[in-house]
Amino acid sequence: MELDQLKYPIGKFKKPQEITKDQREEAIDILALFPEQLKQLTYNLKDAVIDQPYRPGGWTIRQLVHHISDSHTHCYNRVRWTLTEDNPLIKAYDQDAFAQMYDYQKAPIAWSISHLEAIHQKMVYIFRNLSEDEWNRTFRHPETGEEIALKSMVMLYAWHSMHHFAHIKNALKK
Repeated sequence: MELDQLKYPIGKFKKPQEITKDQREEAIDILALFPEQLKQLTYNLKDAVIDQPYRPGGWTIRQLVHHISDSHTHCYNRVRWTLTEDNPLIKAYDQDAFAQMYDYQKAPIAWSISHLEAIHQKMVYIFRNLSEDEWNRTFRHPETGEEIALKSMVMLYAWHSMHHFAHIKNALKK
């Protein structure tokens, strides 16, 4: 498999021009199912497997699981800010620096999976109850200046879930 396919096994995220209600609902369904799918995929894996990179020069499965949990926590916070503030400027973070921290290196992945289960329950609950106007609310990214609507964000994090799930699944085929 070539490096780009290892990095993006389901392809890079492509935001649809128009995001329909059906697309949003499908994305929410993915977010609802993802934590259990991740738990099933990683259940009973030995440390020797968890601590192997998913691709040459990539993070380990352990780092990926902790990253997903932290990234989706940022998503949850961004959703809440977007619903309670007018076009807020969100906080970016250095995901590579996070990945080098001790917890990403050594902490049990079960902790991040449990955390992910709770965060996704809360996100899914919020997403399932948004009005059309709320789906169009935006936040600003500090590094790109881009305004991102919640309807785009739900699509991005559904993709993000499947993207890293495919990384782990591919790593386990080795």
